[in-house]
Amino acid sequence: MKILYFCFLMICSSAVFAQNNSLGKSDAAAKAILDNVSAKFKTYKSVDADFTLSVTDANGKVEGTKKGTVYMNGSKYRVNISGQEIYSDGNNIWTYDKSANEVQITKFDPSSNTITPQKMFTNFYDKDFLYKLNGETKQGKKTIQEIELTPVDKTKTFYKVVVNIDKASKNIVSTKVFEKNGNRYIYTITGMKTNTNLPESLFVFDAKKYPNVEVVDLR
Repeated sequence: MKILYFCFLMICSSAVFAQNNSLGKSDAAAKAILDNVSAKFKTYKSVDADFTLSVTDANGKVEGTKKGTVYMNGSKYRVNISGQEIYSDGNNIWTYDKSANEVQITKFDPSSNTITPQKMFTNFYDKDFLYKLNGETKQGKKTIQEIELTPVDKTKTFYKVVVNIDKASKNIVSTKVFEKNGNRYIYTITGMKTNTNLPESLFVFDAKKYPNVEVVDLR
């Protein structure tokens, strides 16, 4: 589950530790952009996004690339990525490992700062990062704003996160996480549809569709 761990933890680690930015001062321009991204995302009734995750080592060698899809509707979500699936109906969380044909069920506790895909697009910068605007670049017809975030908590396994934002749409297009060991995790949104009708069944694990699945209920 390491890929999904990084997907949720690295990008939105501000949801885990409530820190204070008294160690430094963030860039007001960067904050305004991030606030707009968060506000725009919150207007979506639902989101259906495709993404890729590329991992490189300290020498820049690509160790692997995975494709995935994330669905979100209110507090509900589902993530599919290379043999791993996570479902949540807002009350329960199902984590399915295809190679083991095993699903673990846990209770969703909104007061426990549980990391969700929604926080990847909203509360990923709030209190745990100092951030600055590095500038703008052109990617085709798009103007991309690059924001660099550094964690207040220096014990984290990463020292920097770079977020690229489409200036016009106010959507995140990619995020690059820099680990202290030299590894780089690059998440790129390759497509996104919003305000579509997503069935409730999409967010519930159906054991009938997985013959002989082992169910581990940890609730």
